[in-house]
Amino acid sequence: MRFRLTRSHLAVAAVTTAVAGALAFGTAPASASISSGYVSGGGTFTNDWGDEGVISQSSYAKSNATCLWQQILWAEGAKEQDGTAYDAADIDGHFGANTTHATKNLQDRWPLKDVDGKVGNATWGYADGRLSFYDYAHEYAFGGQILRYSGSARSFYLVRAANGNYVFWEGSTNDNGKYRFASYKSRNCS
Repeated sequence: MRFRLTRSHLAVAAVTTAVAGALAFGTAPASASISSGYVSGGGTFTNDWGDEGVISQSSYAKSNATCLWQQILWAEGAKEQDGTAYDAADIDGHFGANTTHATKNLQDRWPLKDVDGKVGNATWGYADGRLSFYDYAHEYAFGGQILRYSGSARSFYLVRAANGNYVFWEGSTNDNGKYRFASYKSRNCS
């Protein structure tokens, strides 16, 4: 009787392990977050952005999500239309011709298939590979993790709040508490 019970426990353990393994490999990445209104993620931060919505001249062109993308262009030293590096003065939350040109420049430098000036899944996904953990965000009401984006030219810090929404600072530093949520539906960055 004891032998059967042990064998039963082993069988249950084996099935449980197999199911858990299948779920781990079959788990989908964090769901797209345009419907929630924010650049966001769940699980590990290293694969948060690969399912984000497309931002471009015709899609969420005036938004804080665009501001976040423009900070990435600044950190990467992407080239503007006039051939100079994308600078902090270009971060205005408006996805215009200059941001499109700089995005194409960056997509061309990164090993991406599409160089179309639109920030879609592959472009967002490549960018989140440059995030690293810095610290926990205990001092902020929204909590979460402070992350560092390491670009080719410079780095900046941002927070993934406890609810998964991304927060950034205007000018890439904590300038008197001027943090902004990376929203698709609003723009209050300047």
